[in-house]
Amino acid sequence: MGAEYTAKETMLMTGASGFVGSHILPLLRNSYAVTTLGRSAGCDIIADLSAGVPAIHRPFDVVLHACGKAHMVPHTPAEQQQFFDVNHTGTVNLCKALERIGVPRAMVYVSSVSVYGCDEGEGIDETHALNGTTAYAQSKILAEQYLLGWCREHGVTLSILRPPLMLGDGAPGNLGAMERGIRCNRFALIGGGKARKSVLRVEHLAPIVLRVVARGGIYNVCEPHHTTFGAIAREVAQRVGHRRVPSVPVWAARVLALCGDAALKLTGRAMPIDSTRLRKMTCNLTFSSAKACRDGVIDR
Repeated sequence: MGAEYTAKETMLMTGASGFVGSHILPLLRNSYAVTTLGRSAGCDIIADLSAGVPAIHRPFDVVLHACGKAHMVPHTPAEQQQFFDVNHTGTVNLCKALERIGVPRAMVYVSSVSVYGCDEGEGIDETHALNGTTAYAQSKILAEQYLLGWCREHGVTLSILRPPLMLGDGAPGNLGAMERGIRCNRFALIGGGKARKSVLRVEHLAPIVLRVVARGGIYNVCEPHHTTFGAIAREVAQRVGHRRVPSVPVWAARVLALCGDAALKLTGRAMPIDSTRLRKMTCNLTFSSAKACRDGVIDR
């Protein structure tokens, strides 16, 4: 007799064309028959979750909800609303579509440590209050809360993953700005970049998703050993072919930050450095992955 064939379980994935999704999709396809949903022309199901309930025509075993709006500082109420439209309303619309065709046995939601609202601190774990005040953080909190209720009502095993800074080629947001600055020789560390930070290399998210599907739960997902801001910058520099990253003294950075604050008040435009950015670059901010390590979600 020939080898017995076992069909893969099915997965519906949102956010497949984004930074996170594009890195982990090939790895997930080793374990699941993945159907992608999103606004990109390359998606299997083309739909804008923020605009309405998508047309999904068959049920799936697992749903990975990885799409979301991030990496933008809103300057108007309309820009703030975009975060809620995509991150919260989009989640509600996805769930309504799943109700119509049959709910999955499990759902994994990619949230963020931003829900804690912390600019500094060490070893912050999942018991910390959700104090995020930005539009991004609040929209993620609302999405988490909705999914907790919806999955409980429908008997769906829910996993919520809260990653910190995500490292990888083509990273958006602050890491993307760092890479562009290093390429153009317009980036410098402050005081050697000694502040400790939590990170997750984007390629490590796929095995985390695979391990958490059957378990469920809320997890900080970051590398067990924290790094420094300087080490992150040097890793980026090495990847783009630069040998070193310059550093400026802390006192000089404070002077520049005050100038940035003044310019922001006068022009309304953010400068490369201001007091807020200086604090983020020089304060420790680490999150505990002890729960994920203990439960076998992350390798120690």
